Amino acid sequence: MNQQLTFAPADDSLWEQYDQLATRAYGHPIDDMSHLREHADLQVAVRGGRVVAGGLGLLVDQYFGGAPVPSACLGDGCVAPEERGDHLATDMATERLRPLIDRGAVISAIVTSSTGYARHLGWEAPTDVFAWAVATDDLKHSFTSEDFQAEYGLTDEAEALQRDLARQWNGPIHRPTWWTRWKQDKSNLTTYRFARPGHPTAGLLSLTTKRHERHGMSLTVHDFWAASQPAAAMLAFLGRHNTRARTITFRRGALPPYPTLLHGLRHHRTTAEAWHPWMLRILDIPEAIRLRGWPGDLTTAVPIEIENETGGWGRWMLQIKAGAAEIMHTHIEGQVTFTRRQLAVWYAGGYRSTTSARMAGVHAVPEKALATLIRSTAQFEPWLPDHF
Repeated sequence: MNQQLTFAPADDSLWEQYDQLATRAYGHPIDDMSHLREHADLQVAVRGGRVVAGGLGLLVDQYFGGAPVPSACLGDGCVAPEERGDHLATDMATERLRPLIDRGAVISAIVTSSTGYARHLGWEAPTDVFAWAVATDDLKHSFTSEDFQAEYGLTDEAEALQRDLARQWNGPIHRPTWWTRWKQDKSNLTTYRFARPGHPTAGLLSLTTKRHERHGMSLTVHDFWAASQPAAAMLAFLGRHNTRARTITFRRGALPPYPTLLHGLRHHRTTAEAWHPWMLRILDIPEAIRLRGWPGDLTTAVPIEIENETGGWGRWMLQIKAGAAEIMHTHIEGQVTFTRRQLAVWYAGGYRSTTSARMAGVHAVPEKALATLIRSTAQFEPWLPDHF
């Protein structure tokens, strides 16, 4: 391994090499290598003419505060097993971000089981991520459809509903026009929409099925979008699969973090499985603040100290007024101190109270300043149901 290491955007030849490397490193083929080839950026590390590391990057918008923010979403990254242990993943992350930053990314999201290295580089998880499993019979006996009807297939109206609902959370992807086709082709999704007769679509449900090895099928929910009341009808619809599927599984992050499922069940017999979380990193503080949505009824100015990438601290003044915000350098001592990772959690609305912020290590004097900052981003909860 004494040959020089170089980084490069992948041409057709390097793309094919990385496909082979990813299969070897992950232990199975990576479908996104073919499905995302037209839409993703692939950066690779090459040693001696051979690809030894790399990863995909998507430049898409994520909703924060109801506004789309350009994000570098990193996925399907790996390092050749024989190259591990020399911090190549760290250098690779920098190279993967570079072209996406040049194209306008001001934040970055990543989903990885190697959360330690991601935290070392400034990413942090705003919220826990769970997959849920519930007996289909329990859904059947606990929820009713009322007068909502299920109709098969995706429509433009249903996609518009999904976008409107996504704005009500911090984190969901503003799905590009190719996103739905990618997910349908990759996962063979079946989609249903829900509405009262004569009314607009109010719920959207996407699922996959797989033949069970003994009888029936396994059913996994990928999309669960409901304006409000349709949630119970959608759960009742899933319950009607009880003759074929013993259990309904909600894929990690698919079920929104509201209590419809748990509070509506007659018997609390669900299973929650914790997964590695999605993580957020702020790449450009002033632009990330400017582009985000903010409460229209909040006017404030709070001096903040924020850790920089070299381990030092910068003094900033955050000003919020009439649904907009800006942050600029200042000489005033900060009333609230954020590490880079704490800044990402706050930005995503991950701190729901001053108590949770302080327990995470956020230092603030006075308490009122911290309460104001939490109010400014906690209007919407963090949720990223999209996978990349």
